[in-house]
Amino acid sequence: MEITVFREPALAREERQLPAATYNLAHILLERSPGALFVPIRPMQFLAIADAEEIVFVDHLEKSWVAVAWRDFRPQARSSLDAPVPYEAVYYRDDGAEIMRRLQGEFPKALAALADKERPDGPARLLKFERRK
Repeated sequence: MEITVFREPALAREERQLPAATYNLAHILLERSPGALFVPIRPMQFLAIADAEEIVFVDHLEKSWVAVAWRDFRPQARSSLDAPVPYEAVYYRDDGAEIMRRLQGEFPKALAALADKERPDGPARLLKFERRK
């Protein structure tokens, strides 16, 4: 799938920290996806689009315009894998701070739901190979 999104000039920026569990899960899912990861955030009617460098969030009403972006992740700044990851949140709309508050709770839930869909479910099968004689 290919989606083109545009950005207005940034209205605000702030330094934040993403919980390690959210950062790690996003990168695990991104490794399984070719190119980009698309995460629907249904309660907000938003779509998160993640690539190797950033995560952008678009509203269903303005599908081509970025509302909020999380960028400049610095995992090397953390001292352990379970420490939060510093990043910069960039707001492209006046209500960016309000959107951000909701994203912090809804994005991890949406990631977990996506991970559950991709999880292989069911009993394992043992393959039996015949020996050559």
